[in-house]
Order: sequence, then structure tokens, then C-alpha cells
Amino acid sequence: MSKLSLDRILQSQGFGTRKYCRALIEEGDVAVDGVLHTNYKTVFDTGALTLTVFDEPWLVRERVYIALYKPANVECSRKPSHHPGVLTLLPEQFTWRDVQPVGRLDHDTTGLLLMSDDGPFIHAQSSPKRHVPKIYQATTQDAVTDALVEQLLAGVQLHDEPAPLKAVSCVKRGEFQLEIVLEQGKYHQVKRMLAAAGNHCAGLHRSAIGGLTLESIAITQGQWCFLDQSQLDLLVQT
Repeated sequence: MSKLSLDRILQSQGFGTRKYCRALIEEGDVAVDGVLHTNYKTVFDTGALTLTVFDEPWLVRERVYIALYKPANVECSRKPSHHPGVLTLLPEQFTWRDVQPVGRLDHDTTGLLLMSDDGPFIHAQSSPKRHVPKIYQATTQDAVTDALVEQLLAGVQLHDEPAPLKAVSCVKRGEFQLEIVLEQGKYHQVKRMLAAAGNHCAGLHRSAIGGLTLESIAITQGQWCFLDQSQLDLLVQT
């Protein structure tokens, strides 16, 4: 990162406007590495810097990379229309610093969702050219048959796609349970593929993106965590 005045550091971390951040500092609500500072013009090297704001620690990060275990009935939108948005599950600072979902999960779909304020990262992770596998557990309306699995592996034609879409892998996990791995990331892809194959998706959960799994992160529904570099590296592993 770089050297910045304390008010600019607070603003970059999503604590509010410059004016508000200056007031926080002057009123004695901000400490840097455990030392109280009331002069907002004081300059700090932002690398490995820990703030304390209202007695809560906050490690300064140039960009944030977040994994969220999205619950059902939450929308992946900054302007939700029918359900609460995913940003309501995160600290308010992330709204100020323009954190956004990486891709989308339907409001009724649960599971792993990435979020960040790093534009190039969001674009790269959302690009279909990356072919990052995503693992889904689907609950079907009708019983899973061998023929259904074979269809999904062979490819099904969706009305707005030029060529059939195939699952990378598809395994029956129960009478009404499928584990499906996809790379394309098309709109409502699992649900539409199941419908095209003559079944219906009654429930959907995403458990992994690349080599990053919810199990390895160990968060529960509605919880989130920062991702470190080793975890980010897993996003490109297959």
C-alpha cells in the first residue's frame, strides 16, 4: 500500500466520509497499533496497520476478499427488490467501500459466495473464459435416474444457447440428490439444465468454487470471513 493521512486511511476502509472520519479521530475514537491519535493529518504507512475504532480492531486492507455462506431468501444485489441484500450480512464499512458479489446466486440458493471491492478480481472471477469449476448439490423434484445423469453429462440444449451445455461431472448422491460440477456459470444454469433434462430443481446449494470449499473455510449460514492469499490461490485450482 502507501503512506496516507489517518483520515484518508479511515475513509479507504469504509468508515465514512472524510469529514466524519476526521471527527472520529479528533474525538479520540481512533487508535493506531494501540496508540490513540487525535490529529487526522498524521501520516502512516498502511502496510500491516491495525486500527481500533470504537474499541473494535480493524486490520487495514487495500482490498478485501470475502467468502460468505449465503443463506436462502437473500438477494445478491446492492439494490434488492424482494428480499434483504447480501450486504446486510456484512459490516457497514463494506457498503461504504463498494464491496460487491462476485457473480450471483439465486435468492433461494444457498452456499459459497465471493465478495470483493477489487474490480479486476471481480471481472476475472466472473469471466466464463476462466473455466473455474463450481460444485453444486441439487435437490430434484423427481427421483434421480441413471438416464438423467447421462443426459446432464452428455449435454442438454437450452433455448438461448448455441450449443448444448454439459456438466463436468454429475453424481447421484441420493434418491433426490445430485452433485453437479459446472464451469460455464450461465444464468440459472443448474435449474435450467435439470428442466431441459425433464426434472425440476427443488433446492440448490453451492459448496465449492475451484479448490475453495465451504467445509475448508468452516463458516455457517450467514457467516463470512476474509480470504488470505493461500485461499485465493485455490480459486484457480481444479
